[in-house]
Parts: sequence; structure tokens; C-alpha cells
Amino acid sequence: MSKTIVAVAMGGYSSEFEISLKSGEIVCTSLDTDTYEVYPIHILNEGWFYAADNGDRHPVDKSDFSFHNGSTKVIPDVVFNTIHGTPGEDGYMAAYWELLGIPQTSTGFYQAALSFNKRDCLSVLEHFGIKSANSYYLNKGATIDTTEIVRTLGLPCFVKPNRAGSSFGISKVNNLEQLLPAIEKAFEEDHEIIIETALVGTEVSVGVYKHGEEIIALPPTEIVSENEFFDYEAKYLGKSDEITPARISEEETLKVQTEAKKIYYLLNMKGITRSDFIIQEGTPYFIEINTTPGLSAESLVPQQVRENGMTLKEFFGILVEQALAEK
Repeated sequence: MSKTIVAVAMGGYSSEFEISLKSGEIVCTSLDTDTYEVYPIHILNEGWFYAADNGDRHPVDKSDFSFHNGSTKVIPDVVFNTIHGTPGEDGYMAAYWELLGIPQTSTGFYQAALSFNKRDCLSVLEHFGIKSANSYYLNKGATIDTTEIVRTLGLPCFVKPNRAGSSFGISKVNNLEQLLPAIEKAFEEDHEIIIETALVGTEVSVGVYKHGEEIIALPPTEIVSENEFFDYEAKYLGKSDEITPARISEEETLKVQTEAKKIYYLLNMKGITRSDFIIQEGTPYFIEINTTPGLSAESLVPQQVRENGMTLKEFFGILVEQALAEK
């Protein structure tokens, strides 16, 4: 029986491409090679390539996402999408693969685009009663009234680019003087920004995926940052403790898992997502959802998968088979 050909797409065009390459490598080494023929595909600003083990780079033909493996032309049966940021997490690649008729492991193009836009995603979920922080939106070039922002949101508050990942461009603002520099920093990442009241509570992150018809929530991870919040250093340079399972009550665990599954269902997600919350006085407040969460060794979802008693080999296999079944 011939093996299923899996192209593991990694890299991307954003500040997160190096993190994505790490995620992709973990997927490539974890997938069951008895079942799958695995090809690492680098999607980079300089081009799209199949990165062979010997260091050769074979260009990808964008007309059908095919490439040569040194001897024959290969067209993938399925794509495992590990691209963080654009173009893998904002819907561009999902739309492209859909046009080509190639199934892929992450969510559809509309869901990806919606969830990548924090402002639009929060606006949709608010109508379904999902709780989140008070927020204020700014587009580049708008008149900035810092006094009005503080009057609306209070202090401290968070300033974030609307569409960026891995905590790039985020600042915590504790006084009025810090607000304008924080806004300028966020505008370096995106021309739309979101400013939110700082919630006080336990930060947790919950992986959710679909197996058959069942939506399953993984054990939540608690995030305790050495820095003022879970920024890039805290995420990737060891400046945080990530505790799986989270040190919260059974009731709070159930509440946050239920909320994460509800969001997955409401947004009609596919694949693995990771939703971030702050539990304030026993109530989970939704922060954001990631549709191609980090899968590198130090990432949260792999921690949760292991805590749930699964190997990455099993878990990644489930995601691939789900993508093939949904086609």
C-alpha cells in the first residue's frame, strides 16, 4: 500500500517565520513514517522550496503545489500547515490549497482570516455572549486622544497590533505617558491596533481539536510570566513558567474548556486551535484564538497533548487523518 504524501508547510512572511520552522521540524520528525511520506516545505519571502535532508532546495511549482524530490515529481495528498502569521494563519494559504483541492490540517480560509483579526473576531463572539476585556480600536492615521482612551479603558491597559502573533508589538501601559509610545510600537506591526483593559487573574491557554464529529479540549496550561505579561521573551526565551495542567480548580478547568470548545464551534473551526483566556474571579475572559499554534518542543499544545496521555506521533496523525476525512 502506498504511503500518504504529507507536505509540512512552515516558515511564512512574518516576524514569526523562525518559530514556524521549529514547529514544522517537530511535525516532520514526529509523523509516523510507516504511514506517511513526509516532505518539509519552506514558504519564505525568497521563494517556496522542498528542503531536502541533504541541504538541497527544490522549488515548488505554485500552479499545483508540486516539487521534485530529486527523481520524480511529487504532488502532496495533504498539507500539514504550521505557518504562523501570514500567509499561513490569516487564510491566504488555506484559500490557495482549497482552490487546488488539496486538504490541509488547519481551519478554512474565512475562519483563519476572521480569527487572525482580533477586532473582528471579538466583535463576532461578543454577539454569542463570549466575555472579553473592554476594548478600543484605532486605525493608522486616526486622531489619537489618549485621555479619552484612558477614560474608556482605565489603567493598566494593553496595546496590541490587531493582526500579529507571538506577542510582537504588544505593550502593557501603566500610565498616560506610556500610551503614545506603545501605540507607535504597535503601528510598526500593523495599521490597525486594539487597546484593551488589563484583566487581573490567571492566564491559561487551551488547545482544542476535532476527532471525527467530537470537539475535544486539551488540559489547560497556566502561564506565569517573569515579565509583566506573556510577551515574546516569556514565550520563546524561557522568561515564563508554563504549568500543565493549570493550577486552577476543577470547576474553572471545566469552565475554560467549555468556553474554548464553544468558541471553536461558533467559529466553525477545523484542525488544532489554541485559545487564550484570563480567568478573573472565576470567569474566563477570552483573549484570542490561534489557528496554527506553535508545535515546537517548548510550545503549549505539545505539553497539553502529552498531559492528555498522547504522543505527538498519535496526535499529528489524528490531525492528518481528520483533514483527509473532511475532504
